[in-house]
This record gives sequence, C-alpha cells and structure tokens, in this order.
Amino acid sequence: MQLEHGKFCPLVQGDCRQLECVWFIKVFGTDPNTGKQVDEYGCAVAWAPTLLIENSQQSRQTGAAVESFRNEVAGNGSALLGMIAGAAQRHLHDPS
Repeated sequence: MQLEHGKFCPLVQGDCRQLECVWFIKVFGTDPNTGKQVDEYGCAVAWAPTLLIENSQQSRQTGAAVESFRNEVAGNGSALLGMIAGAAQRHLHDPS
C-alpha cells in the first residue's frame, strides 16, 4: 500500500504553495533508507528526517576513514622510529 503525502503546510496553515514557497526544494540522489534513486520536489521540512539520516551515514563513513588513516599513520610512525633507533645504534657502534 502506497501512502500519499498530504497537502497541508504547517508553516502557512493552509495548502502547500509548492514552487511559490522557498522551502519547496528539488532533491536528487539516493534514498539512504531504500537505496533507490530520488529525483523529486518536496518540502524541505518534510525531507529533513531523510537528509539527517544521510548526513549521519556520511559522518560515520568519514569517522571510519579518519580512524583507518590514523591507524596507518601510527603504524608507519612506529616503523620509522624503529629505523631511526636502529641507525642511531649502528652510528654509536661504528661512528665513522
């Protein structure tokens, strides 16, 4: 069963004015809940929950990428310190 959107706008306390309203926007992209392509106009207030879900997903992905990068840098830093320590030890034993 497909539900239809109502036409009542709580901002103007009447019917939606659609393109006359600055809150009436075009949304294009992928629905984060269904994965389906979206290309339609609608009220920004009505789209807010969907856009917040997408924003949360992007934030989680960014956090995971930053953590992965940090782990790589930390691992490479340890290897670099080991190489520097080894070179210093060799220089102490053979200063020439």
